Amino acid sequence: MTMARKAQSEQVHDERKAHIKRAALKVFAEKGLAGTKMSLIAEEAGISQGLTYKYFESKDEIFALLVEEAIEESQDAIRNMGQLPGSPLDQLKAFTLRLLDENHKHYFMLVQQAQKSEGVPQRAKEAIERYSPRDTIESLIPIFVRGQQEGQFAEGDPYGRLILFLSVVTGLMLQDAKAIGIDWTQEVDRLLGIVKK
Repeated sequence: MTMARKAQSEQVHDERKAHIKRAALKVFAEKGLAGTKMSLIAEEAGISQGLTYKYFESKDEIFALLVEEAIEESQDAIRNMGQLPGSPLDQLKAFTLRLLDENHKHYFMLVQQAQKSEGVPQRAKEAIERYSPRDTIESLIPIFVRGQQEGQFAEGDPYGRLILFLSVVTGLMLQDAKAIGIDWTQEVDRLLGIVKK
């Protein structure tokens, strides 16, 4: 096999694996670990069930991989929030838009499933143990305090205000916005009214 064909074959393999993972993410987010079968993942991906086994040994392998990716993506978004351009309000707005993105919603729902489901693979349990929602809040507090100092955010306990704000945002993430015809990203300025001065 030539180098070009090998590279092309690897690219096709990687693309198909990513396609299966996206399909699995949606199915796991909606049905949970117990309600998901490899046949449902294959159906969502539009491929044969046998082909899914060429890329993944089991649904547990895919689930654990997706949980790890979800937590890694979440932690990266939080760590990088302080480097986003603009004021603290601009940074919180960009972060909120990312949370409300449809793809992020599925990751959030997947992590929720992993935290509450029975029979979660050990690899996924270990990833969940490394994840702390409290760390998320504590990472955001310096940005919020700076926003208070600059007069962008309302006075008061930053921890409590952030809990309230994120509770509303995560509640919206769990809604089926398409079914009710709402794009939450269009409401982000109204959401930010919860914390703005």
